[in-house]
Amino acid sequence: MTQATSLKEKPGHELLITRVFDAPRSLVYRVWTTPEHLFRWWGPKDFTAPSIAMDFRPGGAYRATIRSPEGNDHIMAGIYQEIVEAERIVFTFAWETDGERGLETLITVTFADQGGKTKLTFHQAPFDTAENRDSHNEGWGQCLDRLAAYLSVGDHAGLL
Repeated sequence: MTQATSLKEKPGHELLITRVFDAPRSLVYRVWTTPEHLFRWWGPKDFTAPSIAMDFRPGGAYRATIRSPEGNDHIMAGIYQEIVEAERIVFTFAWETDGERGLETLITVTFADQGGKTKLTFHQAPFDTAENRDSHNEGWGQCLDRLAAYLSVGDHAGLL
């Protein structure tokens, strides 16, 4: 079954988030694709990212651990499918539990210039249930809130 077929069979089980960041596209892209930056904003509110490993190239793998405020670790992993510098990143995403990967989804993140600001579009699919999609919507929404805060305070300046 192809990805497109899966989406057609489960309408509404995809996630689409659009945000505009008050930062240039090259900066938003770099902060999204560099572990030194990701450590500072990756994960929902009050989470930390104690481990991020990236082989940032088409066919390269990534694996990241995010830690909840209660100290619970959540591992995500996947493969980069497509990378277009400062424009688009396409990668697979799956939670990993006890060495086993769960449902794999495909994430596409696009970066578009909007007069010196950046319009980021985040798409993830397919989800097996609307509840799973909604849980990811909450988590990614908080993650993007943290990205906006990180970009606004300029903490990234020393890392560029």
